[in-house]
Amino acid sequence: MSGKLFLKNHLPVILLNLLGALALSLFLLAVGNDIQTVLFILTAWVLVLALYLAAGYVSRKKRLEKLLEMATQLKERYLLPEVMPVPDQAEEQVYYQLLKLAGKSMLERIGEVERERGEYRTYIEQWVHEVKTPITALKLLCENNRSPFSREVLAELENINRCAEQALYYARSEHTEKDYSIREMSLADVVHGAIADNKYLLRQCDMAITVDDLEIVVYADDKWVRFILNQIISNAVKYRSPEQPVLHIFTERSGDQVLLSVADNGLGIPESDLPRIFEKGFTGQNGRTIHSSTGIGLYLCKRLCDKLGIGLAASSSGSGTTITLSFHINDFITGVQS
Repeated sequence: MSGKLFLKNHLPVILLNLLGALALSLFLLAVGNDIQTVLFILTAWVLVLALYLAAGYVSRKKRLEKLLEMATQLKERYLLPEVMPVPDQAEEQVYYQLLKLAGKSMLERIGEVERERGEYRTYIEQWVHEVKTPITALKLLCENNRSPFSREVLAELENINRCAEQALYYARSEHTEKDYSIREMSLADVVHGAIADNKYLLRQCDMAITVDDLEIVVYADDKWVRFILNQIISNAVKYRSPEQPVLHIFTERSGDQVLLSVADNGLGIPESDLPRIFEKGFTGQNGRTIHSSTGIGLYLCKRLCDKLGIGLAASSSGSGTTITLSFHINDFITGVQS
């Protein structure tokens, strides 16, 4: 609070005191008091008024700064009325009660929204589990009746299953702590599992896959990492090269990290789009030509990686894209095991 604003708010009090001082001066002069006496009384009056305003300004400023500091330290700032001291002045008590009512209304609304979101998340999870049953049944029917047509159907079923998984993981991404389990994980097992999840889709587009030595153990949640790899492989197929598409999966050590990279020779990502590819809903220039793009896959990958403590980066040279997952090496656990 500035001193100028404080004086402006107290302008009626200042004007009233000045009028009172003027009236008293005129009265004292009228009853025969000398000018020195009147000036002394006026000086004392103005000094008392100035001290009163200065003390009020300092006191009010300290109290307001304390409230602002308290508000900045609160994560949920709508709870400020619950922790702030009850004011002494009658007018401030009215505003305090208004803040309490507003905070109560906000808490009720937040509770209602969280309840609705919880119900919706539960519905999505149940729906995904239920839709997986007919998907699995269709896969079995196609597997038992092999034909060119059934292989086409199996590729589309993989797409449907991926969309359902994406909806499930999106619903769970806010509360990953309830569903993930960090443990020893073989990168080779997870990568080959992700390739198997997309085998019909990869076969349909005749994509050549090369996998380097992946016999490396890291600590993460294999189910969530497998889902992230599924999204990356799906993007590689979606934006594949019109000629011979190639997918190269490899690892390397970089300091205290293990880098798992998935590289393709597809359309690539324009340099202007690279900083935004992990934003929700961003499809970029390629997404305008491929209308099935939603801008959700990489956003969800980034969100899950942040939750799991896995680094996620992308690079592109104009033709082809490399998506890299970085896993931190736990030196303590590695030392104990060795």
